[in-house]
Amino acid sequence: MSSALGPIDDAWRALSGVPDPEIPVLTVVDLGIVRSVEFSEGVGLSVGITPTYSGCPATAVIREHIATALRAAGFASVSVHEVLSPAWTTDWMSEEGRRKLQAYGMVPPPRPRSRRSDESADDAPPLCARCASRATERLSEFGSTPCKALYRCTSCLEPFERFKCI
Repeated sequence: MSSALGPIDDAWRALSGVPDPEIPVLTVVDLGIVRSVEFSEGVGLSVGITPTYSGCPATAVIREHIATALRAAGFASVSVHEVLSPAWTTDWMSEEGRRKLQAYGMVPPPRPRSRRSDESADDAPPLCARCASRATERLSEFGSTPCKALYRCTSCLEPFERFKCI
C-alpha cells in the first residue's frame, strides 16, 4: 500500500483521480472539497470532505467514490466524513481546476481577490466560454446543477454555464 513517500501522499495521489460526478472533468482535489487526510497505523485512513453546499445531492456518491478509490489504492480501512465548518468556497478550487473548467467550456468562478491580477468586480458579466466576448446575459440563476448559472452570449448566441462564486 505505502510507497516511499508514505500513506498520506499515496492517499492524495488516489484522491487526485476521483472525478466529481456532476462535472467529471474536475476531481475532488481540483474542487478543494477534500479538507483533511489522516492516517493512523491500526486505525486506517480518515478523509474529511466539505460539500460544495450542504444540500449537494452528489455528496453520498462522492463519499463512496473516494472510499472505493482509496481501497483500490490499498487502504483496507477507510472512513470518509463531512466537515461542514468552515463552509466550502470557490476560493478553495485549484488553479488547475479553473483551467479544466475553462477548457470544458464552463466559465470558472472569479479568483479570490488576493490572487487576482486585476480588480475585476465579482458581479461583472462573465466572458463567453466560446468566443470570450463580455456581451453576455444571465438566463437563469441555476444551470444543470445548483452550483452553476446559465448564460448566453449575445455576440455568438451560444449558451454556456458559469460556476457560481460561493
